[in-house]
Amino acid sequence: MINPFFKNRGPFKIDKLLNSLSVKNENLTRLKVSDIKNLSEAKKNDITFFHSKKYELLASKTKASFCITTKSLANILPFDCKKIIVKNVLIATAKITKLFYPDSAEDEFDTTVKDISKSLFNKKVKYGKNVLIGKNVKIGKNCTIGHNSIIEKNVIIGNNCSIGSNVIIRNSILYNDIHVLDGCVIGKKGFGFFPNKDKNIRYPHIGIVIIKDFAEIGCGNTIDRGSMSNTVIGKNTFLDNQIHIAHNNQIGDNCIIAGQVGFAGSSTIGNNVMIGGQAGISGHLKIGNNIQIGGGSGVIKNLPDGSKVMGYPAKDLRNFIKDNK
Repeated sequence: MINPFFKNRGPFKIDKLLNSLSVKNENLTRLKVSDIKNLSEAKKNDITFFHSKKYELLASKTKASFCITTKSLANILPFDCKKIIVKNVLIATAKITKLFYPDSAEDEFDTTVKDISKSLFNKKVKYGKNVLIGKNVKIGKNCTIGHNSIIEKNVIIGNNCSIGSNVIIRNSILYNDIHVLDGCVIGKKGFGFFPNKDKNIRYPHIGIVIIKDFAEIGCGNTIDRGSMSNTVIGKNTFLDNQIHIAHNNQIGDNCIIAGQVGFAGSSTIGNNVMIGGQAGISGHLKIGNNIQIGGGSGVIKNLPDGSKVMGYPAKDLRNFIKDNK
C-alpha cells in the first residue's frame, strides 16, 4: 500500500506523458498508463523508474509495462518493459508523478481543520485546549490528544493511542497503543528536490507514514512521509527525543534509537537494532537485524546481521576499540 489518500488522476495516454518529457516514441502513442510506482510495486500498465545500478536486481524483475531510464541502464530491464530514455531520470520521474498526483506536490497547512469540540470526536476523545481536526480523519477508542495539537486531513489513528501537545500529524496511519510525545511533526513531505541554477525542482511525495503497534515517538521527532514508497516505523520500536527520519525509511520491530539520531532517505533498518545518540545513517543502505551502532557513529555502508559498530566511518567495534586505545 502506498498512499491511500492522494487521488490518482490517471490513467493517461502514454503520449501525454512523453510530451511532458519532450520524448518521442511513435510505437507507444496509443497505450495507456494506470499509475506510477517504484520498481518492486509496479504492475502491468504502470510506469516506474530506474536510475542507478544499485537497484539492478529490482529492475531486472520489475513487472511495470513502462520504465523511465537511461540508455546505459535500459538493457537490464525485462524485454517486455517498454523503455523511456531520458537524460535525467529523477527529474523526469518528478514531472510524471506530479501529473498523476498533483495534490502531493505542495504541502500547505490544512484549511479544512476545525476545533475538535465541533467535530464527531467531541465525546469520543479526551483532549486538551485548542485541538484541531481535519477532514478524512479516523480516531479509535480510548485515545487522548494534548493541547495545541493538529490532526490534519488524511490521518488514521488506532485504539489506545496517546498524542501529546504541540503535535502535527498528516498523511499518516498510526496503529494501536502508540505514544506520540510533545512537539512531533509526522507526515510532512521530505527533503526531496533537484538542484537547479534558477529554481530547485521539488519532488512530489505520494507516500505516507505508517507507525505500527506499541511504538513510542519521543519529543520533537520529525518523521517525513515517503516519496515513492512509505516511511515505516515498526512494532514496539521506541524513538528517543530529537530524531529525524527522512522519507522512505523502513525501520523494523523492537528497535531502540537514542536521541538526535538522523536517518537520510530510503534506508532499510532490520529488527532489534539499537542505535546510540547522535549517530547518522546514510541513505539507500540496508542495515540488518540484531545490530548495535555506537553513539556518534556514521554509517555509510550496509551492515550484515549481528554487527556491532562504532566510529566514523562506522567499523567493527573491536577494531574501533583497538584503534583508539
